[in-house]
Amino acid sequence: MTQGSRLRFLPKLESQEGFRTAVSLHSHTSSSRESLDFIPRICGKVPLLREAEQAYRRRYARVHGHPLDYTQAWWTPPLTPDEALRVELGQIESLGLRPIVSLTDHDTIDGVLALRSRPATQDTLISVEWTVPFEASFFHLGIHNLPPAQAAAIQQALETYTATPDETKLRDLLVFLNRDTGILVVFNHPMWDEKGIGQNVHVEQVYRFLSRYKLGVHALELNGLRPWKENRSVIRLAMEAGLPLVSGGDRHGWEPNANLNLTNATSFPEFVEQVRMDRCSDIVFLPQYQQCVPSRVVDTLCDVMRPNPNHGLGWHRWSDRVFRRERSGVVRPLSAYWDATGGTPSLVRAFISTMRIVESRRVRSAMRAAFGPQEELAW
Repeated sequence: MTQGSRLRFLPKLESQEGFRTAVSLHSHTSSSRESLDFIPRICGKVPLLREAEQAYRRRYARVHGHPLDYTQAWWTPPLTPDEALRVELGQIESLGLRPIVSLTDHDTIDGVLALRSRPATQDTLISVEWTVPFEASFFHLGIHNLPPAQAAAIQQALETYTATPDETKLRDLLVFLNRDTGILVVFNHPMWDEKGIGQNVHVEQVYRFLSRYKLGVHALELNGLRPWKENRSVIRLAMEAGLPLVSGGDRHGWEPNANLNLTNATSFPEFVEQVRMDRCSDIVFLPQYQQCVPSRVVDTLCDVMRPNPNHGLGWHRWSDRVFRRERSGVVRPLSAYWDATGGTPSLVRAFISTMRIVESRRVRSAMRAAFGPQEELAW
């Protein structure tokens, strides 16, 4: 374990003596846009899915006269910012601890700004998960606790870099963020080859990124949705880089974050000081992390597909929460297309039927038993 970073594993949900506060870092709301460009890559690994997906693309091109572009489509998590905040607060309060929650949507602060517009949640932290293009791939940095007076301008600068990356400007951006002692910059899931460029190539890029910009990064994330084997490699990376570790649940569904930071800090800036200056961090993995990752991914997928009749934006069906940008620039949910044409594509209907079967308690219990528990949680 890195100096000053300590891990705990809870066999059951219970309070933690000696700590007064728990910090929830890195979770998503309906303001996040989750790209669908992973679909052909995932389908390509399963022969039947590959053939079905290719057939659908051919039909789409034939009907519309241009190829299907997955980069212009995205899904959003099922919880609104208010619901997501309540989920994270509720878990921490059930431990008997004072909650601090930092929601981080992908490349937007709209969700947290909406929360801050209400008296009851006006103190919500302004945080974001920033997509940083780098060489052949990209990385995600959690930028926590932006100063309210500068948040919009900072977010615009981050968005501009993501859209038109220029590495000569990256150092200046990180230096600017570091000047504010209340901001925490976290390298999220650094060992996840999210772009699919090959693990060895990805790791080489991680080391190159840290060799150039380590001074702008305050901590590496142990991710609550990534396998323990991958998190162990992050621990080794942190030891080599001399950086502390922090938690990051990466919640996208209804299940609260699977790990938290424990602290006696009374405010988020005080917690940031512990990480940045004292390089001190206590991380607890909660019982849900003990389930193996494939089972938890399926659970999250079921959460995404489940109707949310109380959705604050009226996106009750999952198809209301999946969007496509047309070539004209107009953005529409899938439900608008399917309601207009009077039906859901057969491939999608088959997938929905499968998910309804998977969602049954008996089948999910059988899947958990088949997948087995998470590998031994030890360093």
